[in-house]
Amino acid sequence: MIDFSIPADLAAERDRIRRFVSDKIVPFERDPRLTAHGPTDELRQELVELARAEKLLTIQAPEALGGRGLTHVEQAVLYEAAGWSTLGPIAMNCAAPDEGNMFLLSKIANPEQTERYLMPVINGHQRSVFAMTEPDGAGSDPNQLATTATFDGENFTIEGRKWLITGANGAKTWIIMARLAANPHLPEGPTLFLTDGDQPGIVIERTMNTMDRNYVAGHGVVRFDKLTLPKEALLGEAGQALRYAQLRLAPARLTHCMRWLGAAERAHSIAVEHAKTRTAFGKPIGEHQGVSFMLADNEIALHQCRLTIWHACWLMDQGEKARHESSVAKAFVSEELFKVTDRCVQVLGGIGISDETVVEMIFRDMRAFRLYDGPTEVHKYAIGRKILRP
Repeated sequence: MIDFSIPADLAAERDRIRRFVSDKIVPFERDPRLTAHGPTDELRQELVELARAEKLLTIQAPEALGGRGLTHVEQAVLYEAAGWSTLGPIAMNCAAPDEGNMFLLSKIANPEQTERYLMPVINGHQRSVFAMTEPDGAGSDPNQLATTATFDGENFTIEGRKWLITGANGAKTWIIMARLAANPHLPEGPTLFLTDGDQPGIVIERTMNTMDRNYVAGHGVVRFDKLTLPKEALLGEAGQALRYAQLRLAPARLTHCMRWLGAAERAHSIAVEHAKTRTAFGKPIGEHQGVSFMLADNEIALHQCRLTIWHACWLMDQGEKARHESSVAKAFVSEELFKVTDRCVQVLGGIGISDETVVEMIFRDMRAFRLYDGPTEVHKYAIGRKILRP
């Protein structure tokens, strides 16, 4: 039985989130603390307190850790509403990278690590990073991991360089991926480590200038200079980082899609209103076939993207890993939503490339979305391999 209905209580909460974002969060889109490198942490903290007051903070966390334990389908409905503003997920503490990091830590952190590193992130008091991507090594192919870790039985020593580390400046909870060298104590191979961000040996070289500005503190270049961590810093099992990364990435791909669907809807709504009121050649531009067709294409794409997301989420709620379906969703949704926002810019004309509306910012951020959690080509490669598998 296929049922696309949204339960009344979930629909009511979706509408409440949309009102919260529209009324309380959208005004901050003009705040000077939304910088070229994303929102400052000061702005994030102010937004978080607004969500906390509405009991909308970190609603996706497991019930045992203070959240509501949302299903993936429920997340899809509510995150779409949160994404109406790119600041909405930041306020509600369901933005990347924290959302994915919280999911991973809730699965593999031990009780001591949960209390020290996870709970402050869930409570909105500090941010986290997932340090994997490297200038000349790991990225779309984590097997190229070049950052190394050695272990003497008591301490790990990590050396290497990372970049595009989202939110590195000011983050307190750090998940670091490094290749553990052969040793007599633990299995070798890609391994995750958990530590505080203010450790000696974590050197933030600079913040990169990028086209997107929806992540707190932007994206950093980081060097690990003989970073020494105790054996308790091991996260999960040694040598299992790639497996854990997959555990994190499949649902994280979908939550990206959910949030950006909301942003694309916002851009579309602005374009529709403009098409109703802007006139050219004697009538509103929306009555010209060229414009009406673009808006129709947007409506079709938004509907298709929503159904694609919901299907992958439904499979995960049935207990399936849905790696194939999440790759399909990420590849399709990221490309289609970019086309949606591109058409919105076109409909808006000259003001579409200005900051007179939020569409210009959404367009730039949407371009970057096509690369988050693997570019389209990597997902299509994985999809093709599954199709051709004997």
